[in-house]
Amino acid sequence: MEKQTFFITGISTEVGKTVASAIVTEALEADYWKPIQAGDLDHSDTHKVKEFVGNDKTVFHDNAFKLHTPMSPHAAADIDGVSIKASEIKRPETENNLVIEGAGGLLVPISETETILDLIQPEDKVIVVSRHYLGSINHTLLTIDKLKQAGKTIHGILFSGEEHPTTESVIAKMSGVVILGRIDEEPYFDKMVVKEYAELLRARLQ
Repeated sequence: MEKQTFFITGISTEVGKTVASAIVTEALEADYWKPIQAGDLDHSDTHKVKEFVGNDKTVFHDNAFKLHTPMSPHAAADIDGVSIKASEIKRPETENNLVIEGAGGLLVPISETETILDLIQPEDKVIVVSRHYLGSINHTLLTIDKLKQAGKTIHGILFSGEEHPTTESVIAKMSGVVILGRIDEEPYFDKMVVKEYAELLRARLQ
């Protein structure tokens, strides 16, 4: 099967992108890469995904930028005295499938002129992680609309957290995007829980 690249983005920060990334990584036994990590360098998203992924095929690639301050990448980069350009971020070389995790939402700035959206390449299959909160319908539809305007390939939506059927159904209807599934509000996540979700999701990622 031809190798695939999945780009995981969210409708906001703290919506479950990292757990979703771990599940997709485990489902495909793919490589994992987070281009920009801002803050929590000793317990980064890469560290968290490593804790959740149980297969022995996944390679975890180093961040292109490791920023010390937990802020928007453009601000954290400014504090660190570095500049980020999408064109200069080189993807890891691999013959395996690749899961890329963005930072925050789609329009989070990486500089004064570019956002996370500029890191998404035409061949990437974008998975949008949506979590219910007041305003999440608007944020989800705006994210989907922006991806469509930019000509990106939307593979589907993954809902996370407590189920809200009315929210999820109206998002599905108004966006016209495939719903890949949902990640429930589990008491905890570990390798076994992630593996169970991965097995449920695998067929929808082919």
